[in-house]
Formats: sequence, structure tokens, C-alpha cells
Amino acid sequence: MRETAKDRLPNFRHLRAFRAVARRQSISQVAEDVHLSQPAITQAIAKLERRLGTPLFERRRDGMWPTEAGRTFLDRVDRALNFVRQGGREATRLGARKGARGFANFDQLLSTAQLRALVAVSRAGNFSLAARAVGVSQPTLHRAARDLERLSGLILFVKNGQGIELTPAADALAQAVKLAFAELAQGFSEIERTLGLDSGQIVVGSTPLPRTFILPTAINALLDTLPAVRVRVVDGPYDDLLHGLRHGDIDCLIGALRCPVPINDVVQEALFEDPLAVVGRIDHPLRRAARIRIDDLIAYPWAVPRDGTPTRRYFESLFTGRDRPSGIVESSSLILIRELLLGNDRLTLISAHQIRHEERLGLLAPLPVDTPGSARPIGITRRRDWRPTATQSTFLDCLREAGRRVREDCLDG
Repeated sequence: MRETAKDRLPNFRHLRAFRAVARRQSISQVAEDVHLSQPAITQAIAKLERRLGTPLFERRRDGMWPTEAGRTFLDRVDRALNFVRQGGREATRLGARKGARGFANFDQLLSTAQLRALVAVSRAGNFSLAARAVGVSQPTLHRAARDLERLSGLILFVKNGQGIELTPAADALAQAVKLAFAELAQGFSEIERTLGLDSGQIVVGSTPLPRTFILPTAINALLDTLPAVRVRVVDGPYDDLLHGLRHGDIDCLIGALRCPVPINDVVQEALFEDPLAVVGRIDHPLRRAARIRIDDLIAYPWAVPRDGTPTRRYFESLFTGRDRPSGIVESSSLILIRELLLGNDRLTLISAHQIRHEERLGLLAPLPVDTPGSARPIGITRRRDWRPTATQSTFLDCLREAGRRVREDCLDG
């Protein structure tokens, strides 16, 4: 769970009450709809206002009218509750079984404790570890998880050899709940911004390539303007980052784009084209060669990314029909690859953009080897339904500006 959502996650029953009152401008008219008394609704809204630090309604003789902050927060609450509703429907579709006794529209009955239990178990795969993560006892979390099964009428948790496994129905619901939590975190950030307290958090997933220039340039530009914003960079394999993006743990992903788009709930935005280069140390023996053939490359050891990455696939294609080089080291760490190349005659296949600093320092250099068809679009991947906050939009603009500078450098080069 994202830090902001975990620390500030409000009571979902209170959120439903807030949304109902905002729609009808009346507490008395919605009490029955949300299964709360009028005093309980009044108290729920007051708690939300204290937590947000600003009034959500103007109390007028003709009803309860949302303030500007109330309208802003209502949009995020709407989206969060809609995510949970859609997740409930998808879970029912995937897990419906004959004779089940769950409630229709069970999503409207779920408590914050039950939703947190679901997300925690989905991450930990174990009731005890999940309970520790959310700061409750194991029996309390276990009870919340089983209450969720009772209300939904679905089998959500099954035991396996390692602990607890989520069923497909539970996976669908958990993904929707994570997106709802992320939406609420954005809502809190937007309210803070209206109060002049822009201390929100941006979580960006990054593959290795953008870490040398694009990402640090964009982060510095953002923090020069908004110094109180927290930026968390998540490193990892593309598939892991994509999973985090689709589950609301990551706001956006920067790196090599996939063709075709890996799944239809994300969209991609290209920033620049990036060809691969064969790279060695500045005084590598092949830099003195008049002409470099593929057989010359086979004679040297290599450092390459892991199997399944686009760069690794291109590396394999270079030696189609030939023996592969021996002495291959697999790593995605530019620091490790740099030191491996500087220490001997090892080669690597990498974006020339990634070694721009090493090239300027006279440490590494591309070799004159053609790499036709290796150019890859580098850019931003985000969820199709993601609605960035103003701060997140500013960060996207910073990424675009960094990409523009790379394009200009390529033209000048």
C-alpha cells in the first residue's frame, strides 16, 4: 500500500456518506441509503473535514453544498468507490458459484478494515505477515478477511504450501481496491495543494536507461519548483514495474516502450528514439580495427541484460547462426557493467544515451558497429484511466522536457 494511502485511509462508510450528501445536498435524505443515522452522517463528515483540514460543505438553509475543496475531493471519492464497485462486479463474474449467499452489490457494505486486509494479504501471501503490515493482530485481520468472503459470497483465500493464495476473484478485487486507495491518496494531495501545502508524493517506476539523465533531470526540475514534494523511484524489471503501475503502487513508468502495448489498460507516450550501440572501454583493442565483423565480437567476453529484455533479444540476434560469445555476465546495473568494461576487454550492448557521462569523461565509447533496427522508443507508460494531480502533471511535463533535450542532443550529435 502506498505510504500516503496507508497513513490517511479514511473510513469507506464515511466516504459513501460524504458522496451521498454531496449529491443530494441533504443529510436527512441519505440516511437510509448509506445505513447510517443522521447524527452518524454528521459526525462522519466532520471527521473527514478534520482529517482533510478544510470544510467540505457550506451549511446553508437550503441544504449542504460542497465547497471548492469538497468538489475536488468528491471527484476522487467518486473514482475510488467506482473502482471498488467495478472490482466487486469483476470478482463476482470470476468467482460466482452455485448456492453462494453473498449480498448483491456487496461492495457498498465493505469496511476499510476488510479492504485493507485484502490488500495486505495480496502483498504478503500470509495472514500473520499481512497483520503485521497493517498493525493489527492476526485474529483481527483473519476475521476481516473472512467477513469479506461472507459478504461477497466468494472464495477469496485458499491455502497453499507457502501460505495464502488469492483466487482470481480476489486478485481482481484487490487490484481495484489498490487503485481506489491510490485515488484517495491523490485526493488528499489535491486538498493539500489548495491549502498551500504541496507535500504530495510521486512514485515513478524506472528501468535502467532513464536513470542516467532523463529521470534525474526531471526530478531536479520538479523539486526546483515544488521542493516539498516527495519523489520515490522504484527500480526493477519491466514486468514488475508494469504490475505496480496497473495496481496503483506506481504513478507512471519511464523506460523503453513495448510494441505492441503490453495490455490495453495502459497507454504509452514516446519521448525519443534510442538506438543501441556496442560499447567498450575507450582504449579497447577493437577501437583500432579498420573494420569490425561479427566474428570479431564473438572473440570477446560480454556483459548483457537478463533474458527476455529487448536489448538481450537484440544481442542474441547479432549472433544468429553463429556461436555465442563465452564469458557472458548478466546484469542490468550500469555501475557494475561500467566497472566490468573498464577492468578488461569486455563489451556490452547498451543505449549510447546511457553512457553519455562515461563517454564525456573518456572512460567508455561506442564501437563502429552497425546495429540496424535497434532503435527503441523511450517514453512514459501510465494507466489509461489515471487522472494525474496538478503536481503529477508538472512532473510529466518535466519528463517531456528532459526527453526534448535528449532529442536535440541526438540531432546535434
